Amino acid sequence: MRRTTALRTGLSALLLLGTWATASTLPASAADSPAGSAEAPASPELLSAMQRDLGLTRSQTEARLAAEKTATAVERKAKRAAGPSYGGSWFDAESGKLTVAVTRGADTEAIRATGATVRLVRHSARQLDAAKARIDELSAPAGVSSWHVDPKANKVVVNVVTPRQDDNDVQAFLAQARQAAPVTVKQTPGAPQTFAAGTVGGDPYYTGNVRCSIGFSVHGGFVTAGHCGGAGAAVYGWDRSYVGNFQGSSFPDNDYAWVNVGSGWWTVPVVLGWGTIPDQLVRGSNEAPVGTSICRSGSTTQWRCGTVLAKNETVNYSQGAVHQMTKTSVCAEGGDSGGSFISGDQAQGVTSGGWGNCSSGGETWYQPVNEILNRYGLTLHTA
Repeated sequence: MRRTTALRTGLSALLLLGTWATASTLPASAADSPAGSAEAPASPELLSAMQRDLGLTRSQTEARLAAEKTATAVERKAKRAAGPSYGGSWFDAESGKLTVAVTRGADTEAIRATGATVRLVRHSARQLDAAKARIDELSAPAGVSSWHVDPKANKVVVNVVTPRQDDNDVQAFLAQARQAAPVTVKQTPGAPQTFAAGTVGGDPYYTGNVRCSIGFSVHGGFVTAGHCGGAGAAVYGWDRSYVGNFQGSSFPDNDYAWVNVGSGWWTVPVVLGWGTIPDQLVRGSNEAPVGTSICRSGSTTQWRCGTVLAKNETVNYSQGAVHQMTKTSVCAEGGDSGGSFISGDQAQGVTSGGWGNCSSGGETWYQPVNEILNRYGLTLHTA
């Protein structure tokens, strides 16, 4: 790798893993790996970024980070205690508690003993996932943005682009969806699009005429978004020197890929903070619950924060549907594709796409990192 200055050399080392966030030293199949650090990171810069994007005071931010760390640990225990009665769970920012939905017959005392609040619902998570899978088999028109299981509503939420809500094909799709599942319909102002971009400056990686952002370091390379390049495509770093090639790529249906790293480039377990916060070490990949805060690092809009809104959402891009996505309130723009989503020091996923921008706001989806690791048999590089 070419090194133009000593400062740039150090930055590129961070870049090659930095803008990728890292996830875990364990294989992705180790879903219940313990949280890596004794304390959740809460540097003044991280607290400031969350205050800016979530509208919180400093004390509220500190309290929320602590409560979210507890909720993440509680969720795993409560899910096991609920067994087949489990109906999903979510974090409530006002109470600072995790709520677990269960169907009749659940051992509610055992679930409460984990520290969770319990809510009785009609449908189990397994039933709702099966219902959503039936909707996945339908052909969705462009006016349908996405759909996901909402544990709080205990239904499948179908998001419809507001200007297209009365279109005949949208109404026909909704009629079919209602026959397949318990459905509620919500409106969204924009249609989803991916966040790749033409070649521009910054700290990106390039493939062809596309600029994207590095995701998470793995041993031997990094993971990123599949729409950024097909298998075999060459990848070049910020200085246009050769990095490696896409070793695997899937889009649509999925939106993930991985790139091997060589030719003088190397990987480190870091997510770039872009001067907004210190560069973040990554110590694991424990999955954050719905409702918790989350931040994103990307080469265009850099460090941005928001909240996890939904999981296992099917996103209807113009190129085709992508499944098992997580939706957030974090904004993103062209060139941010593939970048890191992280909660505390735990890696979450790689940026796929969304609607809106970081001036007027919007929503962004990511592909969960553990799914990518399982698919390609990769191991995350962690601190």
